[in-house]
Amino acid sequence: MAKPEIEFTPTSSVPFRPCDPPIDGLSEAVLARNGTDGTITRILRFEPGTDTSPIGTLTHDFWEEVYIFEGSFVDLRLGRTFRTGDWATRPPGMEHGPWFSPDGAKMFEVRYTQPAADGGDRR
Repeated sequence: MAKPEIEFTPTSSVPFRPCDPPIDGLSEAVLARNGTDGTITRILRFEPGTDTSPIGTLTHDFWEEVYIFEGSFVDLRLGRTFRTGDWATRPPGMEHGPWFSPDGAKMFEVRYTQPAADGGDRR
């Protein structure tokens, strides 16, 4: 099932729900999802004081593009702070996180798979 067709809609109409796995202060508003391949568009929200250390460093089998549109957070592995206007493109297998957000943050995120040169899925 492909992502649904949605005309301009206020993001405030999409409720925030706890992420999976749950982390205190971390929630997501899923704007669109493809139930077949896991492609997703969401807003990720860090409440002030959110610490994702309990889930450690992340890697996954899909592409991820992220844009911080509000606030900031500290990448605890890299020892760097990322702020409003910063963005990342993460290929499958790239290590990232954990993070701590002293004042809170919101990010726009798109996750997707990409066909490999041989015609198979590159996740």
